[in-house]
Amino acid sequence: MQKQPKKILAAVEDLFFTVKLADAAKRAGLLVEFIKNDKELLEKARAEKPSLIIFDLNFGAMQPLKVISKLKANAELKSISLIGYLSHVQGELKMKAHETGCDMVLARSALSQNLPLILKRHAGTP
Repeated sequence: MQKQPKKILAAVEDLFFTVKLADAAKRAGLLVEFIKNDKELLEKARAEKPSLIIFDLNFGAMQPLKVISKLKANAELKSISLIGYLSHVQGELKMKAHETGCDMVLARSALSQNLPLILKRHAGTP
């Protein structure tokens, strides 16, 4: 019997980054599901306990900081790793994301560059 691959969730609206993330997740042996709103993300997190959730901290259709806060306030969900990304010039948003409970906040370019390594770590592969 084959083991089911680990799952990650992504609250991302940029199509270019969506493709890049889907490709990197596939190579790391992870399933990735793209979420489009706060309610759906919280429901999926509860139901599926993903190993990682990636947030575009500028996602217009979602309130990423509120969702991060709700995830970290929930005893069942607070162990899920949360990574947020933003423009490298958004220092204040980066600080707020850390204060809210985001485990790692990276500039979009840094996340893109390190994505394969980050995803391998969450897949549990060397």
